[in-house]
Amino acid sequence: MTAALVLFAADAAAAEVATAIGPIVGGEDGMVVASSNEAARVGAQILAEGGNAVDAAVAIQFALGVAEPGFSGIGGGGFMMIYDAEDDVVTVVDSRERAPASAEPKMFLNENGEPIPFAERRTLGVAIGVPGALAGAEYARAEFGTRSLADLLAPSIALADHGVIVSRLMAASLVEHQPFLAANPAASALFLPGGKPLKIGQLLVQPELADTLRLIAAEGIDAFYRGPIGEAFVAAVQAAGGGMTMSDLDHYQITVDDPVQGRYGDYEIVTAAPPSSGGLTVLQFLDILERLDIGQYPFDSSLRYHLVMKAMHLAFADRNAYLGDPEFVDIPLTGWLAPKYIQKRAAMVDLTENTCPVPPGAIAGAAPALAPVELMNGDPQTTHVNVADRWGNLVAFTVTIEQHYGTGRLLPGYGFFLNNELTDFDPLPGRPNSPAPDKRPLSSMAPTLVFQGGEPVYVLGSPGGPRIISAVAQVLLDLLEYGLDIEQAIAKPRIYSALCNEKARWESDLPRTVRDELEALGHRFRDKPLEVGDVSVIAVDGGTYVGVADPRRDGVAVGLTRAEDD
Repeated sequence: MTAALVLFAADAAAAEVATAIGPIVGGEDGMVVASSNEAARVGAQILAEGGNAVDAAVAIQFALGVAEPGFSGIGGGGFMMIYDAEDDVVTVVDSRERAPASAEPKMFLNENGEPIPFAERRTLGVAIGVPGALAGAEYARAEFGTRSLADLLAPSIALADHGVIVSRLMAASLVEHQPFLAANPAASALFLPGGKPLKIGQLLVQPELADTLRLIAAEGIDAFYRGPIGEAFVAAVQAAGGGMTMSDLDHYQITVDDPVQGRYGDYEIVTAAPPSSGGLTVLQFLDILERLDIGQYPFDSSLRYHLVMKAMHLAFADRNAYLGDPEFVDIPLTGWLAPKYIQKRAAMVDLTENTCPVPPGAIAGAAPALAPVELMNGDPQTTHVNVADRWGNLVAFTVTIEQHYGTGRLLPGYGFFLNNELTDFDPLPGRPNSPAPDKRPLSSMAPTLVFQGGEPVYVLGSPGGPRIISAVAQVLLDLLEYGLDIEQAIAKPRIYSALCNEKARWESDLPRTVRDELEALGHRFRDKPLEVGDVSVIAVDGGTYVGVADPRRDGVAVGLTRAEDD
């Protein structure tokens, strides 16, 4: 038995479109890059039938919720960056989860006033945020798209009904998290039939999720925010000890934001604004490296990696001290990237050693910095998709439910996971990112567009929690500073080092000699390599696109070229 990869009949326009599929492909009339073969094909077919980039991105994210249900879905939220080619405007649709009205500053502390261990905290009912994924997708579709919600849900319903093939990534994740999933009867029945995790090549059929998506297609997103899906969601949250109510769902609001912008050489980088910390931290990270003239050191040298790690320490120190939801916290955007401030931060880098600790800086307009906060624990996951259409519209879209499988609770009868997004809050009260009612926890997502001379040249993003920041910044560095081609920039080994006194994460292709030289400078590394992000890129060259999927996952690019003009 095999899954249906072509899910619904194409119209006449689709028959005139040739597609190229692979990890690296070109196309003249559209491009999709996603981590799932099935989801990428869904988006390509929407484009082939005349839908635009927003239509395709929305349909792909619904499909990713079926093909990678442990990483994202309608129980989560994210950030969609949209470039409208006709108006030459970039808009960010922020569907980040919000805390319910019952949220309290000390809700993640035990009776002794200490943070509850993360492994326990992530399973709690109070860890579940009010999901924004459906509200964000519907706003983007209605404001920028051309297809109905039912049309964009149809391929995901077909996937859930007929099944998706278990990928290498899903199979490995199920093995790793088998005890966690076994604790939830609904999740265990679906993903661990007979007590054993599904294997590569088996078919995952999700009839309950298909029915849920059918209900949303028929009744709209009110089926969730004011209807039976939401009622079941709230009941599950309350059964887990959370205080969410239907009023919280009814009052959920997305925001439509301007992006944050920065420069590297003659490139303009446009990325997500707070409450995503990803964009601003990537911009500061790159500003520091440009000020240090990193290009004078070979791209594969230990000094290059040393400067990357030190810039990361400096940028994360500021991120952890100052950033939070801008509806609750004043964020000094102007001072953050001010040339004089960047120069002060860059001057702290010593070429001869890993100086430690690295304190946050004194940013003009910011409140006094607090002591370093606890960084996210665990191994968060996410999904990301890039899309370009024949009219030059572009989308970079990142969505998550936080950790693998969120809280581990699959909603009985509805087939999607409850997120654990509120663990992105600082568990200690009185800080910029502490919990509060209706507040959005800090995110690390960094969907990004790059322009040169006013024209778009790159679309990119990554999953991976705070590793997103490191992955996106390093790929941008290799593209914009070192001039590597896209395939090289994505495949090159990356590192992640948010705190100077912790062991850095590194990838297997990082040469032993480079690690030895970095250790001589005072850096420490984990015993075994682990991936750092999953960066996908679309390069834009006039009317031509090139899409590259990261080899770290099972990603695929699909390029479209029409046989004849419309």
